[in-house]
Amino acid sequence: MENNKPNTDGVQTSGTHKTCWTETVQQRAFQKLSEDVKCEVAVIGAGISGLTVAYCLAKAGKQVVVLEDGLIGSGETGRTTAHIVNALDDFYSEIESLFGEEGARHAAESHTAAINLVEKIVIDEHIDCDFKRLDGYLFLHPSDEPQTLDDELEATHKVGIHTVMVEGGSMPGISGVSGPALKYPQQAQFHPLKYLNGLADAFVRLGGKIYTQTHANTKTMKDGYIEANGYKVQPEYTVVATNSPINDWATMHTKQSPYRTYVIVAKVPKGAIEPALWWDTGDQNSVWPTMPYNYVRTQPYNDQYDLLIHGGADHKTGQANKEEELEEDRYQRLETWLRQHFPQAGEIVYRWSGQVMEPVDDMGFIGKNPGDDKVYIVTGDSGNGMTHGTLAGILITDLINGKENPWAKLYDPGRITLKMQSVKTFIEEQYSTLSQYVDFLLPSDVESLQQIKPGEAAIVGRPKKVAVYRDEAGAYHAYTAVCPHMGCVVQWNNDEKSFDCPCHGSRFTCEGKVVNGPALSDLEPVKVPEQ
Repeated sequence: MENNKPNTDGVQTSGTHKTCWTETVQQRAFQKLSEDVKCEVAVIGAGISGLTVAYCLAKAGKQVVVLEDGLIGSGETGRTTAHIVNALDDFYSEIESLFGEEGARHAAESHTAAINLVEKIVIDEHIDCDFKRLDGYLFLHPSDEPQTLDDELEATHKVGIHTVMVEGGSMPGISGVSGPALKYPQQAQFHPLKYLNGLADAFVRLGGKIYTQTHANTKTMKDGYIEANGYKVQPEYTVVATNSPINDWATMHTKQSPYRTYVIVAKVPKGAIEPALWWDTGDQNSVWPTMPYNYVRTQPYNDQYDLLIHGGADHKTGQANKEEELEEDRYQRLETWLRQHFPQAGEIVYRWSGQVMEPVDDMGFIGKNPGDDKVYIVTGDSGNGMTHGTLAGILITDLINGKENPWAKLYDPGRITLKMQSVKTFIEEQYSTLSQYVDFLLPSDVESLQQIKPGEAAIVGRPKKVAVYRDEAGAYHAYTAVCPHMGCVVQWNNDEKSFDCPCHGSRFTCEGKVVNGPALSDLEPVKVPEQ
C-alpha cells in the first residue's frame, strides 16, 4: 500500500490516494492559458464528458477550446472503476416506472450507443487502452429478493437488451453466490486515462485546443466571457462538464446529491480470473436513498498479475458519520467482501474514493442549462459515468447543431419528474442537505488544537466555524470552514485528507484549495484560533 502525502493542489487528481490509473500512465499536460481566446464552443472539464463532447464537436467542424484546472483526467474520470455498460445502476424497471417504456428504451439505446462509440473511437483513433468487450452479471444482495431480477429481466427485454437469467454459481470468477443472476452481454471496460490521453490527442489533431492547469471562473459568463487564469475566453456556446456544475448556484443542486464511493484493488495471478463485470443489486436496508452496491472488474497489470478492482460502501459526501463508520474504515468492509467472493485476491495494492452525483429521478442531465440558451451541462452521472459522458458527446453535438435527437427529453436538465418515488427521494435528500446547517451549533471536533494529530484536521469554534489543518511538521493552518458555494460547514475527510461539503459536494484540499465544484473559490485563510 502506498504511503500517501496529503494532496495540496489537486493538479493530478482530486484526492490524496493515487489510483491504479494515475499510477500506470502519464496524464497529458498542455499549455496553460496565457492569452485571450475566442472560439465557437468552450468546454470546461477534461474528463470523459468534456473530451468526448469536444471531440464530437470538432468532428462536426466546430472550433472548440477545452479548459481544465488540472491535468487530463484529474477529476472523477481518473477515480472511476470504468465499467462501460448499458446495465444501469438505476434499474430499467425503475426507469420505466418514472419515464414510461419510451423513456426506458431511450435510456437503453443511448447507453448502448455510447459503448459502440467508445469502441469506434478506439478503432478509428488507434487508442491502445485495454478496451475489451465482455459480459456483465447482476446478482442479488443478501437483503434483496429474486423479484428484483425477474422485473429487470422483463424490463431489459422490453428495451431491447438481451439479458439471460443464469444460476449465480455459473458466473465466472466469483464464489459464494447462490440463486439467480442476470447476464448482460456485450458490455465493456478499458483503462480510462489511456483512453482520455488518446482522445485528447485525437481532438488536438482535429484542430482543437486544450489548456490544462487553467481554472475557469463562470461568474463572468453573464458578461459574455469566461475568466480563466486572468484571461478571457469568449465562446458562442459553453459546455460545463465538471461532474457537479460550477455555473449553477442552486437549481441543479436540488436535483441531485453527491455521494462518495470507495475502491480497493488487489493483485491476482495472471489469468486466474476470467474477465467479466460483476454487480450486486444493492443494500435494501441502507440509510441512504441511493442504495450502495458492490461492483467488481479485472484489469491487465503486468506479466505476472492482473488487478481485481472492487468498489462500493457509498455514503453521502461529508456524512459518513451517519453510519458511524469513518471514511478510512470503509476499505476493510470492501476487503472482507472481496475475499469472501474472490479467494484469488492477493495483496491490496491501491485504494481510493471518488465522487458521483446521484439524480433524484435516476437519469442524468445532458442539455441546456435551465434558463440559459447558450450554456449546456453534463452532470448526474450516477454510477454510469463512462457511458453517460460518452453519450453526452452525441447529444450535445446534435443540440448545438440544431439537430433533433430522440434522447433530448429524457436527459433534459430542466425536466421535473413528479412520480412518487422521485418526490420521496427529493424530500429525503433535501432534508439531509438542510439538516447540515445545524453544524453551526455543534461543538468543536476537539477541545484543544493539540489533539489534532500531524497530517490531520478538525472543525473548531461555535458558531463561527474554522477548519484547522496541522501539517506533518506540526504547524497549524486555518481556513474558514464555511463552503463558499452555499454556506454549509465543511467536514474533514481523514481518508483523502480533504475538507468536504456535506450539502452539495464541494471539496477542498488540506490547504483549502478547491478541487471539486460547485464551489468556484478556495476556503479563505483565517487566523489560527487561540489554543
